[in-house]
Amino acid sequence: MPDYKAPVDDMLYLLNEVFNAEENVFSKIPQYNEVSNDLVQSVLEEAGRFCAGVLRPINISGDQEGAHFKDGKVTTPKGFKEAYASYTEGGWSSLAFSPEYEGQGLPRTLQVLVKEMISSANLSFGLFPGLTEGAAEAIEAHASEELKQKYLPNMVSGKWTGAMGLTEGSAGSDLSLVKTRAKPRDDGSYSISGSKIFISSGDHDLAENVIHLVLARLPEAPAGTKGISLFLCPKIFVNEDGSLGAPNTISVGTIEHKMGIHAQPTCVMNFDEAQGWLVGEPNRGLNAMFTMMNAARLLVGMQGLGIAEASYQTASAYAKDRLQGRAPGARETGSIIEHPDVRKQLLTMLGFIEAGRALAVYVALELDKEGFHPDAAVRARASSLVALLTPVIKAGLTDFGFETAVLGQQTLGGHGYIHEWGQEQFVRDARITQIYEGTNGIQSQDLVTRKLPLDGGKVVADFFGQIGNVIAEGKGVAEVLSLATQLEAALAGLQKITLRLQSGDLANPLEQNAAATAYLRAFTLVTFGWLWLRMALITVKKGAAATPHDKRKLLVGEFFAARMLPQVYGLFHEIEAGSTTLMALASAEF
Repeated sequence: MPDYKAPVDDMLYLLNEVFNAEENVFSKIPQYNEVSNDLVQSVLEEAGRFCAGVLRPINISGDQEGAHFKDGKVTTPKGFKEAYASYTEGGWSSLAFSPEYEGQGLPRTLQVLVKEMISSANLSFGLFPGLTEGAAEAIEAHASEELKQKYLPNMVSGKWTGAMGLTEGSAGSDLSLVKTRAKPRDDGSYSISGSKIFISSGDHDLAENVIHLVLARLPEAPAGTKGISLFLCPKIFVNEDGSLGAPNTISVGTIEHKMGIHAQPTCVMNFDEAQGWLVGEPNRGLNAMFTMMNAARLLVGMQGLGIAEASYQTASAYAKDRLQGRAPGARETGSIIEHPDVRKQLLTMLGFIEAGRALAVYVALELDKEGFHPDAAVRARASSLVALLTPVIKAGLTDFGFETAVLGQQTLGGHGYIHEWGQEQFVRDARITQIYEGTNGIQSQDLVTRKLPLDGGKVVADFFGQIGNVIAEGKGVAEVLSLATQLEAALAGLQKITLRLQSGDLANPLEQNAAATAYLRAFTLVTFGWLWLRMALITVKKGAAATPHDKRKLLVGEFFAARMLPQVYGLFHEIEAGSTTLMALASAEF
C-alpha cells in the first residue's frame, strides 16, 4: 500500500485563498484572535505527520487482526493502545474544546480537517475520539454543571472516551420504539435497564473509562419520541475526589462481526439497573442527543471524504506506475494513466474530493461562526446554514465517498480486489458511512421535509443566492464562462424542483419522500459546481502568478462541469416521474 500524505496544501489553499478564514472568520471571533495562518499550518502539518506515521501503519494490520472479545472483555488490535496514547499525549483530543474543560480552544474548522486526515489514515481508530468529541459536546450543551465538571475534563483530555447508546434490536432509525427503562432512585440518580446494539467504541482497552450516553424511558413517560430521556452512565463510577471506584452494572454481550471497520469494537451493550444521571430535561432526551448525533453526522461525512482521499492517493500512484496495454495512438506499452477511461476514473475522484473538502471547510467555518461569533445575527444565519447542509455533508460526502473508493479499486484492477493494496478495505470500511448515524435515505428525507422549509424557505433561498452571486461573477470572466453557464442552468433546474417540493405539485409527504435521494444528490452536485467555480475564479484572477495547483483546479473544474454536473438532469427527470411507479407494485408482490 502506498504511503498516505495528508493533503495539507489543499486544506491551506481552501482556508487561506478560497475562504480567507483568518480575516473573514477567525479575526472576527475574540477567542480566535491569535489563530494565525502560521498556527493553522503548523497544526495541520503536525496532524498530517501523526496520521501518516502512527495511524496509517496499523490500518491494514488492525483490519486483519480485528477487535477481540473474550471473557467479557474487549481488546483492540496490536498497536492501537500505543497509538491512542500518542494521540492523547499530542493533545489532539482537546483541540477545539473550551479551555474551561482543559481544551485548547482552537477553531472547530481545524478539528474537522484533522478528522478527515484520521479517517484517511485509519477509519476504525477515528471512531474512538470522534464519538468521544460528540458525547462531550452533548454533555457540555445539556448536562448540569456538576456533571460537566465531573466528566468533561477527562473526556476532553482523552483519558476517558464516550459512546452513544441509541439503537436497540427493535428501535433503529425509529427511536420512538426505544424500550430501555430508567427508574428513579432515592438519591436523584436512575437505574437504567435494557440492551443497546451497534454501539461503536462501546468498550475497549484504550482508556480507563467509557462514558455512555443512553436513551431510555422514565415511568409513565409519553409514548413516542416525546417520552425519551437521556442519561449518563459511566462504565466505572467516579468518586468525589475524581478517582475511579467500582464498576457500574454495564456489560458487553458481544461485538458485531462486520463487513468493515474490523478494528473498531461495535458492541452489544447490556445495562442491568446501571446507575445513570439525567442529562437535560426529562422526556427531552432526543433534543439533547441530537447535539451528539449532528456532530456524529459531520464526522461521518469526513469519513467518506477521508476514505476517498486515501483511495485516490493509492489509485493515482498505481496508475502512474502500472505498465499495461497501449493507450490510443501509442506505439508501445505505457502507464495505464494514459488511457482515457483510467483518467476519467481519477478525474471523477478528484471532482468529488476537492469540492467535497471545500464544502466541509465552508460548513466548518459556519460552525465556528454559529458557536462563537459576537454578532447574534451572524450566529443565527450560520446555525441555519449548518442545519441545512448537515444532511448534505453526511449523505452527499459518504455516497460520493463510497463511489470514489470503488473507482479507486477499479483503477487497480485485480490488485484492487486483494487485501495487500488496501483498496478493498477502503471499499468495505466506506460502506458503513452510508448506513450509520441515520441512513442516507433518511438524511435525504430530512433535507427535503425538514430543512427546505426552514424559516419559510428563506434558508435554502439564501444558500442558492450565494451560488447565484458566484455564477454572476463567473459569467463576466471568459475563462470560466462555460463552467458558470452550465452551473447556472443546473441551479435553475434545482430551484424549480425545490419550489415544487416546497409548495407545488410535489409538496405532499409521499412525493417528497419519493424525490428525496435524487434531490439530495442533485443538490450536492450543484453545490460542488459552485465550489469548483469559486476555485476556478481564483486561478483566473492570479493570472501569471497561478501555481500548478491553481491551474489544476481550473482543469478539474472544467471536467466536473462537462462530465459530472450533467447528472442533475437525469435526477430532475427521476424526481418529476413522481411516486406512481414506486408505489404501483403491491407489497405482497415483492
